[in-house]
Amino acid sequence: MELSIIISTYNNSASLMRTLLSVSEQNADKNIWECVVVNNNSTDDTAEQFAAFAKEHADINIRLVDEPQQGLSHARNRGIVESKGQILAFIDDDETINEGFVSAYIDLFQNHGAFIAAGALKVRYDSARPKWMSHYTEKMIANPLDLGNEIITITRSVMPTGGNMAFNREVFNLYGNFDTSLGRRGNELFGGEENELFERIRDLGERIIYTPHAIAYHHIADKKLTAEYFDRLSYGVGVSKRLRAEKYGTEQELFADEQAKQRYTKLLALFYTLTLQPQKAKWLVRMRKGISKGVFEEN
Repeated sequence: MELSIIISTYNNSASLMRTLLSVSEQNADKNIWECVVVNNNSTDDTAEQFAAFAKEHADINIRLVDEPQQGLSHARNRGIVESKGQILAFIDDDETINEGFVSAYIDLFQNHGAFIAAGALKVRYDSARPKWMSHYTEKMIANPLDLGNEIITITRSVMPTGGNMAFNREVFNLYGNFDTSLGRRGNELFGGEENELFERIRDLGERIIYTPHAIAYHHIADKKLTAEYFDRLSYGVGVSKRLRAEKYGTEQELFADEQAKQRYTKLLALFYTLTLQPQKAKWLVRMRKGISKGVFEEN
């Protein structure tokens, strides 16, 4: 087994079926890859929907495993244990992938010296892209990644996306798994576990390779564009930043960075206002307010 696609899921069965349909359409030899779906205590019809899908697509190697510990990091770590591939590619249950996804990652690891990698992540909205959406608010909500059309080493200034990342299995033996004190748990919108892993690996001298040929499409549902969700997500991003800083003793650096971003946000909001884009200004300020609340709340 050369590659395993690992998908963690929680109460998102309809979207998961869309993801699995794209997985089933891979152009790679079906004998050299598998898909492991980790069910993280879903209370919807995920298990029943998966069983029906697997029966209908018996020609692909796909299976469902359970992870009783709530949390995305627990689920991803379960996927590592349960998978058989030498290359482990992680995607999310609200994404679809291009038909050359598996082939692109196998080529990257076998022919381009990759040990850790990330692919392109493009955004697709279930409805229209909101007029208030700016580059900055979209980055928080969808976290797109497009570094051009060439295979390159990702610079330290760019953080890869957790929605499309791949590792040689030995990475986890050498550097450890996802930090279970970080990441989403149920409906909580915390995160940062993939960022912490990438930072940990980079600090020990490893490089991360980007491929434009393994593409994931992040589908943004309308429910993720509401004010309530936006506020919860902004706050969750701030809390996640603080938790990572507390782990490494870098709180003062985080606080200084957040204060600088507050000033930068005011300048950007002024620019949007002067260029007749007041909605973008309003939501940008709203995002920074939520993130700052999460960063500074317990200090």
